[in-house]
Amino acid sequence: MSESRNLLVELFVEELPPKALKKLGEVFAQTLAQSLRNQGLADASGVVTAFASPRRLAAHITHIDSQAPEKLQTQKLMPVAVGLNANGQATPALLKKLAGLGADASVVPSLRHESDGKADVLFYDSVVTGARLADGLRLAIEAALAALPIPKVMTYQLADGWTSVNFVRPAHGLVALHGAEVVPIELLGLASGRETHGHRFEAAQDPIVIADADCYAETLARDGAVIASFADRRADITKQLDSAARSAGANLRPIHDEALLDEVTALVERPNVLIGQFEDSFLEVPQECLILTMKANQKYFPLLDAAGKLTSKFLIVSNITPADPSAVISGNERVVRPRLADAKFFFDQDRKKSLDSRLPGLAKVVYHNKLGTQGERSHKVHQIAVEIAAMLGGKELEAAAGTAATLAKTDLLTDMVGEFPELQGIMGRYYALHDGLSAEIADAIEDHYKPRFAGDTLPRNAVGLCVSLADKLETLVGLFGIGQVPTGDKDPFALRRHALGVIRILMERDLPLQLDALLFFATGIRGFGEDVADQVGGFMFERLSGLLREQGHSVQEVDAVVSLRPQRLGDIPKRLAAVRAFAALPEAAALATANKRIGNILKKAGSTPVNQKIDPALLIEPSELALHRALVEVTPKVDEAFARGDYAASLQSLALLKTQVDTFFNDVMVNAEAPELRANRLGLLATLHQAMNQVADLSRLST
Repeated sequence: MSESRNLLVELFVEELPPKALKKLGEVFAQTLAQSLRNQGLADASGVVTAFASPRRLAAHITHIDSQAPEKLQTQKLMPVAVGLNANGQATPALLKKLAGLGADASVVPSLRHESDGKADVLFYDSVVTGARLADGLRLAIEAALAALPIPKVMTYQLADGWTSVNFVRPAHGLVALHGAEVVPIELLGLASGRETHGHRFEAAQDPIVIADADCYAETLARDGAVIASFADRRADITKQLDSAARSAGANLRPIHDEALLDEVTALVERPNVLIGQFEDSFLEVPQECLILTMKANQKYFPLLDAAGKLTSKFLIVSNITPADPSAVISGNERVVRPRLADAKFFFDQDRKKSLDSRLPGLAKVVYHNKLGTQGERSHKVHQIAVEIAAMLGGKELEAAAGTAATLAKTDLLTDMVGEFPELQGIMGRYYALHDGLSAEIADAIEDHYKPRFAGDTLPRNAVGLCVSLADKLETLVGLFGIGQVPTGDKDPFALRRHALGVIRILMERDLPLQLDALLFFATGIRGFGEDVADQVGGFMFERLSGLLREQGHSVQEVDAVVSLRPQRLGDIPKRLAAVRAFAALPEAAALATANKRIGNILKKAGSTPVNQKIDPALLIEPSELALHRALVEVTPKVDEAFARGDYAASLQSLALLKTQVDTFFNDVMVNAEAPELRANRLGLLATLHQAMNQVADLSRLST
């Protein structure tokens, strides 16, 4: 009889990749549970708890059966005429088929005869014994290991010196407990048991014996000095960081970095947060440099004051808890000092040369083998930035944008950025200020990379906006021009990010710039044709559609607005709001349907010339006369509201046309036999179509 108990599985391994540990633990537990459910050994109500520490992946799953229930299995065999002879005896073909299913001639009398709609067919019903937990668990663990998101695995030899296995890290222990009983399985050269190992240095005993599945975390914490749960360990570190920051000084707080917190959680088994300190003289170095070296190289949490300024104190997440932590603290202080000294040396050396003096060096840095050097590219970005500045402001903005664009990439040649590429732009700002350039230009040098990611801030001033737009536009048209177009999920040059950056700047800053004009100018600077500008424009409007849908706008609303490819992107939020308000009107559905119908009629006009010239003398039907009078009255209101940017009023004015439009289609034959009447009516519809589709393509609202 099957028994339901809780299950624990632990794989004890050598140190796992810290940046991947959180995901490894989640995937291992969830895939294991799902595989057991698929085999009938668990149900959907079971609670799955994942454990992951530097040296273990484990899962606790409730309500696991020792054996899956029996299930009825039906096999379609073959047509009766093929399986049975005239005397009703099994043919050789049927006997062979049954043998393949583990049955023999004795089951022939019990075979079902049913029609499949074409002929009578033989069906074999059998009862299949449910999977045993030992067999099912081995398959489930294999599935979980195969699903782990690791691009490369290790190949290592087992103790016999001959057998090789593949896994992310060498495995040294396997625990499999169903309640208090060991589930006997073999995997990765390991036999399952109930023994594991705790903290390398602080475990109370070794090995550690797990009495039953439900006491795993408690036993590891008590006897092994290990917090097995990734989430619990992370929460403990967060609590200790906040407490240590308060101890270090009033109003101090650790830097907020979720990725660093995850990585540190993956590096320790029982965290112990300590306070370290370095010499105040290092604070002369830009704090971004110090923070980056402490986070990236040492995994420390720098402490900031209430104003967000770096202090000389930092927090260490240690994996040991000695009675006297002074040796651990002094050791970490001794390790961080050379790193900070390197940063100070780089900063001091870099300031001995001005950014302007580094310009010739850009000519020696290849940007792309088909697009030239960084020096050539900087010249093109300069030209685009100056043109944008001319569109936005006067000579002062042009001059400042030109200077910032020229110097924007020079910090790539500095020692600091060579050591820490993440600081490009940031260091350029510091060096620009040291060279005596204005804060406006210095800020623009840093900000021209913005927005770097989703949700990032935009450039803080007009100079930065010009250079950021120029840099991103030049990147887009250059790479599209040589065929480096993103495909699928491949986007090695981050062109989607660049496109979204341009879109956000134009839309959120509501700049009076025409997108196509910018693209045509940029492609001209690069020497490419207008086809490249069209291609980049299409790509950008696709990105825009995706962005707007992510922001909560409906597909219909987005399609209605974006399909017109409005050139001033700052208008798009107003257009979307206007479309949403229009769609709520009682007349909206009928007008959207009529608009779609008009579009189809105009497309089918074929060789018939369609223009918006209307001869009132040829309006002979009362309904077309009424529509024309309504258009004469309403169109100026629509156009005037559109011209002043009141898109909601422009669209709502169209509601006045509903009755006349409906009557026109009920009473008037557009494709009249007389060519002059047909052309006049098509002209009337073309005029109506023009009036209706200035803000958005209303036909996209038609369901």
